[in-house]
Amino acid sequence: MAPSKVEAYGADPLQYGELRLPAGPGPFPVAVIIHGGCWTTGFATLRYMAPLASALAAKGVATWNVEYRQLGDNEAGWPGSFLDWAAATDHLRALAQNHPLDLSRVIAVGHSAGAQAALWLAARRRLPPTSAIRGGDPLRISAVVAIDGPVDLKAFIALDKFVCGKPVVSRLLGGSPEQVPGRYRESSPIELLPSGIPSVLVSSTVLPLVTAEKYRDVATAPGDKVEVLPFKDAGHFDMLSSATPSGAAVETAILKAIGLRKP
Repeated sequence: MAPSKVEAYGADPLQYGELRLPAGPGPFPVAVIIHGGCWTTGFATLRYMAPLASALAAKGVATWNVEYRQLGDNEAGWPGSFLDWAAATDHLRALAQNHPLDLSRVIAVGHSAGAQAALWLAARRRLPPTSAIRGGDPLRISAVVAIDGPVDLKAFIALDKFVCGKPVVSRLLGGSPEQVPGRYRESSPIELLPSGIPSVLVSSTVLPLVTAEKYRDVATAPGDKVEVLPFKDAGHFDMLSSATPSGAAVETAILKAIGLRKP
């Protein structure tokens, strides 16, 4: 499905998104879709998430598949990449002025590095107004589906060079946990719990089950709702296609999270 609209949410050429609308009058629930790629340019763009965005639009979900600045791009990392995720999400308010979007039902869906971004967006309202990455008035996220990506940036430091071929977390945040502890507290999903937002963590090759379960335990202790969806042998990208068993399960989880399927 071709995008219904491609629109900029900022001045940089990489600050844009693709809006796909389902058939019918709406208003439609919305999924903000954030691609992965080790937060680093040259790995991935929003193009590989387009099939999932189209599949969800065909099932009644408006999708806002966003591009953003990655390491190697101008002013990416801290704070630029975070401000892009925030601005892209908040831009739904502008899109809703001309398109039938239900802003009371907005979920964040992220894959790989985008999973960290999706969980961060849900907890963004907890950041102090003085935070360098909070952005403006955060649009409320009603649920998150985080697909096989980091939920604990400190823990991922031990894995990033294997997953990405080189260390990336310290570059994303501009230093180690010892050097910039405040940045880890404001950006790592597990550090921002409880978020108060229900989430689904899809565990496979990048998100180990033990890490997903630790996040769930930390989150549920104060009352958050977290479901872990584990896949032992699912491919990291196969789970984005509804033609695969893992992909069909992920799509169902997204539709449940947004209220279009019964729990």
